[in-house]
Amino acid sequence: MRPRLREIDKPLAGAALALALYGLAALYSAGQTDVPTFVATIWHKQLIWLAVGLVALILIFRVSPRLLEWATPYAYAVALLVLVVTLMVGSGGGTAAGTRSWITIGNLRLGQPSELAKLAVVLMLARWLAERREAPATLRELVPPCLIAGVPILLVILQPDLGSAIVFITVLFAMLFWAGTKPSLLLLLGSPAIGLILAFSTVAWGAWIILLFALLLWWRPYVWEGLTVMLANVFMGVIAVPFWRRLAPYQQNRLLAFLNPEVDPRATGWHVIQSKIAIGAGGLFGKGFTHGPQKRLAFLPAQHTDFIFPVVGEELGFLGVLVALALFAAFTLILLRVARRAADPFSSLCVFGIAGLLFTHIVENVGMTVNLLPITGIPLPFFSYGGSFMLTCALAVGIALRVARESRQSGYAES
Repeated sequence: MRPRLREIDKPLAGAALALALYGLAALYSAGQTDVPTFVATIWHKQLIWLAVGLVALILIFRVSPRLLEWATPYAYAVALLVLVVTLMVGSGGGTAAGTRSWITIGNLRLGQPSELAKLAVVLMLARWLAERREAPATLRELVPPCLIAGVPILLVILQPDLGSAIVFITVLFAMLFWAGTKPSLLLLLGSPAIGLILAFSTVAWGAWIILLFALLLWWRPYVWEGLTVMLANVFMGVIAVPFWRRLAPYQQNRLLAFLNPEVDPRATGWHVIQSKIAIGAGGLFGKGFTHGPQKRLAFLPAQHTDFIFPVVGEELGFLGVLVALALFAAFTLILLRVARRAADPFSSLCVFGIAGLLFTHIVENVGMTVNLLPITGIPLPFFSYGGSFMLTCALAVGIALRVARESRQSGYAES
């Protein structure tokens, strides 16, 4: 047993353990309110999920990267199948009760398949990119990886779950970059999304089209690629208004509340307003563990899931927030180190994709609680209550630990 313990990447395991314990303490505190609710004992369930996650971590740690690479297409296919089933029979939950993103049996919510699907997409992209000798160099060569990520993106958008769709997109771009795709090509790939966002301002959209045309002349892609990019951006400008109307009402309200929470202070804007009040009230040292007024009086919504970060800010203050962010930063940097030292391309891409996945969750969640980003209903890794995402995090850490072990053994063999 001792040799195996020595093979474990201690900084990675230590950072994950510290985040899990910190998150469990925050979740316990989130349930301590003046009027007891079901959240008071929800940390018990999180303990169970942590135990399940530990078992899953140990099991995936015992799987070699070669076997994982072989099984990836099957895992990806199962993930797509479950997403289709979720679209047909799923239910809502949390801050997005109108969605169909949860698998529910009776009154028991089993979880969100999209969380595990994110990990399946990371593995599938890693396998496809690792099989290539060179990074994709044209838009045509980007079609397969875009389809790998695009199918689950379409399925989660139909739920609708815009937050998870953003995570899939970020993972796609991160892994393409790590595989060696030129940033200019990635910009051309993402340009239609930029065009869609800027299309709500005629001046901004016009300036973007002129800039894009200049970039195309400078970079000189294939003619058909340049025409495709320009037509896609023009098309996005045309469909911007219909696209807005197709968004679910709660999604429109979230975006409007992001621009100005005071537009609807008693409904959609309530989340952001109370979150900012809680974080701001914490000051330097906070109100004390379990003693946050906004939390105790239940003014802070979804304080055990999407808005658990304000609980940390209110009760532990700026120092508590700094510790949490430092742990997240250390965890991400350790994952990048593992990816850089991996023994083979598949393993390296897997770990970098995992880092991109979790980093996106961190940025989205923290950003929405301080009104720097729209509310997307994205959980905070290791902190937010939720079995499916905790299981995803545990599997991700298990894969990274195995890759670290393989790279260390490879280094020993070379020396």
